[in-house]
Amino acid sequence: MKTLLLLPILFLTYTMHSQGNCEDASAYLINSYSHVKDAYDSNNISHLQYYSNRSVESIKLSKQNLADCNCEKALDLANQVSDLLVQVESVTTNEDGRFYVKRARDLSKQSVIEIDKCAYNNANNIEVVETPTENNALANLQKEQEQLKQQQAALKLKEAEIKKKLAAQKIEALNLEKKQLISEYKLAISTTAKLYNDNLKLCSSNNTLKIMANADKDLSQDSVDAINTYYISNLKKLASDYMTQLDLCVN
Repeated sequence: MKTLLLLPILFLTYTMHSQGNCEDASAYLINSYSHVKDAYDSNNISHLQYYSNRSVESIKLSKQNLADCNCEKALDLANQVSDLLVQVESVTTNEDGRFYVKRARDLSKQSVIEIDKCAYNNANNIEVVETPTENNALANLQKEQEQLKQQQAALKLKEAEIKKKLAAQKIEALNLEKKQLISEYKLAISTTAKLYNDNLKLCSSNNTLKIMANADKDLSQDSVDAINTYYISNLKKLASDYMTQLDLCVN
């Protein structure tokens, strides 16, 4: 009786281990799919390359679990996704990058479907020879485990969605911060230039200071530090030009 009980327990332990690998692989592939969708939705090449790289990293983390899960189709699809996304690093335009990302996104979605199939099959292929009482206990355990698996999958999807929303909010907040910073600098430069020009008129100068050589330059994709450096440089030049004109007034 002990031998009969030990064999199914060992088999169940192996099956649960395999299921665990499938669940871990599924989590990585869901993250990979979430990142590749973010890459496709990116409106500039740097974000596209960033999210593509994160998707590749998630695939790398899934490899061992995919192998242990014995889900060859999901593994093959994940490899195809990785091969496509590594090409993004060397592209020079957003459109070229989206060509690879679009194909990778479709394959990534399919890899998530395939790993879920493997996890489901592993969970439902347990064959144990037991007495009726033992069989009922294991059946109940399997049912509870399947319910737990479904709950974990739902939580993982929810977590991925929350992370995506948080990332989008951070990007939106950063863009708003840069937009406000640019607006404040432009106002400061305009106000300063008007004050300088009014002072020059007092000394009968016919020269007018120009506000900026490239006032319409798009800095929305630059970092906050780069924006600060650009406008501070313009303020310094404006002040230098003003001092030069004042010297001419004195002379």
